[in-house]
Amino acid sequence: MREIININKDWLFSKTAKSVPETIPGNWEHVDLPHTWNGVDGQDGGNDYYRGKCWYLKKLTRAELGDAEVKFIRFEAVNSSAEVYFNGRKIFTHDGGYSAFCVKLDDIKDENILAVSADNSPNDFVYPQMADFTFYGGIYRDVSIIGVSKEHFDLEYYGAPGIKIIPKINGNSAEVHTEAYVKSEKDALVKFVITDMDGNEISSAETDAKNAKTVIKLDNIHLWNGVKDPYLYTMTAYLTVGGEIKDVISSRFGLRTYEIDSQKGFILNGKEYPLRGVSRHQDRPGIGNALTEKEHREDMDLICEVGANTIRLAHYQHSQTFYDLCDERGMVVWAEIPYISRHMPKGEANTVSQMTELICQNINHPSIVVWGLSNEITMNGANDPSLLANHKKLNDLVHRLDPSRKTVTAVLSMCDPDSEYAKISDVVSYNHYFGWYGGKTDMYGAWFDKFHKKYPDKAVGLSEYGCEALNWHTSAPEQGDYTEEYQALYHEDVIKQLDERKWIWATHVWNMFDFAADARSEGGENGMNHKGLVTFDRKYKKDAFYAYKAWLSDEPFVHICSKRYVNRTEDVTKVTVYTNQPEVELFADGESLGVQKKGRYPFFYYNVKNEGETKLTAKAGECTDESVIRKVEKPDESYILKDETAVINWFEIETPSGYMSINDTIGDILSTFKGKILAVKIALMVKKTMKNKKGSTGGMADMASGMKINKSLIDMGKSFTVKRVCMMAGGLFTKEQILEINAGLNKIKKKNKK
Repeated sequence: MREIININKDWLFSKTAKSVPETIPGNWEHVDLPHTWNGVDGQDGGNDYYRGKCWYLKKLTRAELGDAEVKFIRFEAVNSSAEVYFNGRKIFTHDGGYSAFCVKLDDIKDENILAVSADNSPNDFVYPQMADFTFYGGIYRDVSIIGVSKEHFDLEYYGAPGIKIIPKINGNSAEVHTEAYVKSEKDALVKFVITDMDGNEISSAETDAKNAKTVIKLDNIHLWNGVKDPYLYTMTAYLTVGGEIKDVISSRFGLRTYEIDSQKGFILNGKEYPLRGVSRHQDRPGIGNALTEKEHREDMDLICEVGANTIRLAHYQHSQTFYDLCDERGMVVWAEIPYISRHMPKGEANTVSQMTELICQNINHPSIVVWGLSNEITMNGANDPSLLANHKKLNDLVHRLDPSRKTVTAVLSMCDPDSEYAKISDVVSYNHYFGWYGGKTDMYGAWFDKFHKKYPDKAVGLSEYGCEALNWHTSAPEQGDYTEEYQALYHEDVIKQLDERKWIWATHVWNMFDFAADARSEGGENGMNHKGLVTFDRKYKKDAFYAYKAWLSDEPFVHICSKRYVNRTEDVTKVTVYTNQPEVELFADGESLGVQKKGRYPFFYYNVKNEGETKLTAKAGECTDESVIRKVEKPDESYILKDETAVINWFEIETPSGYMSINDTIGDILSTFKGKILAVKIALMVKKTMKNKKGSTGGMADMASGMKINKSLIDMGKSFTVKRVCMMAGGLFTKEQILEINAGLNKIKKKNKK
């Protein structure tokens, strides 16, 4: 029978070794798996984290490998390329840092040395290479020895579980198409047994192992019905030779139907089921992607608390632990490969291998409904013949491997919907950041209405949207200030527009959690993307988290916003309350400020006198929440972000009456002749600066340098102030250069607005 032995403990690690050692070294670091070497330098900014080849080594005795006839070693993930050596001989190479692979062990001795190189070096053939997140190197998921009989279910078939299950539903019955992959030189049989959630056998079938395919019919089926009822069956396969059981494997599955309709949105089991949820990056402080089950469960608990019913698992294959949790909690999942930002002709084979592994390893999960082909891959343009051909190849591959699911693409905001690229996948979603990277928040509804009118037969979703927030605060939030208040206001505005458009098949907030992006330098903390609804350490839920909880969750609660914003200068201050209850009452030092009843949206606003120190209490049904505000004479400097790229105080910005300054928008400046001339000069300055910095800034700057400028990009940028653009430029401008631009604008008269 099958043995599974976890070997995470007691490895040796070296960042400096140049090749596989012939003997056990005495100067290597002792580590346990999961492990990454980028847990610190991949999160502190500067885009200087170590990317190279490191070595892991483990001594294994014959006894530690178990008693089975045949032994394999299974790696759940090694980032991003791995070489496996056993007793000095290379036995496997794997490219792709997020999927599992399994290797057979031969020539086992009494004492054995297992050595693994993990290599996250930059290259042009393994994805990802350019993206807004840290590529943590290491063996960062579990490693196990799997012992089996000579006759066994295949362990080397693309890292798959050895069994493939595709149910087809017809009314109250189902045909469960099942296939097992068998390795046996003897005549063998495979018996498939289906059990319900209580462990009761409800159906079975037996086939010859040489063609281990069957269809099992089930009547009176229990559907997997999302978060309300995520019912799971179990398929167990028994491999027998001469009546003796040689190997046993099992996989859970669910029975459900779904449609993605251009007019009705997502339909689950025949009923409209709007998908409203989040995207997830998996990393944590200090440990990067080297998570245990505990951290995965904590993430899922938080996602469930916010009320989401869908998760986009970006931008790579996630842990089997998390896919299992998605099945169990009823999350509808978008799974994808890290084909992102830039098409690499030498990486086409890697997109095929990563997609094949993603599907083969995860096809049985009922939570997954779409396979993602790529993300924002058209930064350098959408008309590259190689890019288009590769997407068509991937699209055909997905449908061949899994005819039961659809394909999807996360399309860059500026990409023309009429482009050939945007029409390849079955459905599309767009990454839009109106109100943060371009435009204003009220542009979401208008953009989707325009798309829906022009392409009434094309289902469309919103795959990314969001803005950054840290522990900065203001009573006058504005785009680009990185305050918790602006993030909350931003999401309130977007929620209202999404709620009115049920036909948007899925929406995914970017992101559920703050995550590391070592090339970033924004918001006052380097190395981080702060768009999360929850902080990187999972300890603080930002106000925007509660905006979604009020919109999506049925769990009764009430929340007073801006709890970290205590010291305020104004005599009357705005206080926002979120609740999903029918009404809310706010008290200031015990005095009622009135009862407000819920309208269409669960957001409530009070004007509160700010005198001395005031205790606020919100009551909604049985729920209460409290906070404190305090009157101060001067603004609390600890709440204010100092522009980290070039600290410019408001009083340093000359703004002559009737003339322009860096506080004016790009659109207003371009509406004047002199403004257009100055814009050309600024563009030349940017080009020269980026040329000088190319190769040293990395990450965001490199991606921006390759982005094709088109009308859509220009239209979005017109709503930005010049100061906001400079702030987003990540150190491209000095303070002196920004003030020089301001001086040039001071010479340009504003147009009289009618």
